[in-house]
Amino acid sequence: MSLVLYSYFRSSAAYRVRIALNLKNLDYTIHPVHLLENGGEQNHSEYLAINPQGLVPAIQTTDGLLTESAAIVEYLEERYPLPPLLPEGVRARAFVRSLTQMIACDIHPLNNLRVLNYLWPGNEPVKPRNEWMQHWLEKGFGAFENRIRGSGSKGSFCFGTVPGLADLFLIPQVYNALRFGLAVERYPLILGIYRNCISLEAFRQAAPENQLDAPENRKSGRANIQIA
Repeated sequence: MSLVLYSYFRSSAAYRVRIALNLKNLDYTIHPVHLLENGGEQNHSEYLAINPQGLVPAIQTTDGLLTESAAIVEYLEERYPLPPLLPEGVRARAFVRSLTQMIACDIHPLNNLRVLNYLWPGNEPVKPRNEWMQHWLEKGFGAFENRIRGSGSKGSFCFGTVPGLADLFLIPQVYNALRFGLAVERYPLILGIYRNCISLEAFRQAAPENQLDAPENRKSGRANIQIA
């Protein structure tokens, strides 16, 4: 059975799972769930029957349905161990997992669509939203930059010389940072990792603009996988 990923093109959590699936060279089908149209398709009874949280991603596997992106990625790592997303060694793995949690627990929740819609419901001014996003991204990226600098890693990625677990969590947040006007050049290590990652096909194919439900692709019915 093919893996079926319930995804929204701009969801950071779904984005990171798409990268993981691509890095693992796994075949999967995307079932789009639009978070903004039709009252938010994640709120429809059909999707709530799949994921009662009303969140994306969710993934249908041979072992059943899974939710929560971090758990999904860890499942993929255990179920399909090659190529690995985690380095060898207990300490190295703990360090990489700490980087992923800095993103998943400390940055992403504060910039989640549900939080933004609660703070600024309806057609509120854009500026306060952007200031909120930039504030938490700055605090998070500053800490993340210092953490990877202090690790002594000399690689082109968050840890080592190949992309791994921390990279697939970081890249969607850099995408958000660029989208909301953060001066990412203030974080040269993060920016370098971002550039290295988006040059790889696994990351390119997972990018929001290359998803079938991205606005620029919905009319044609297929994604454009060519990125300059």
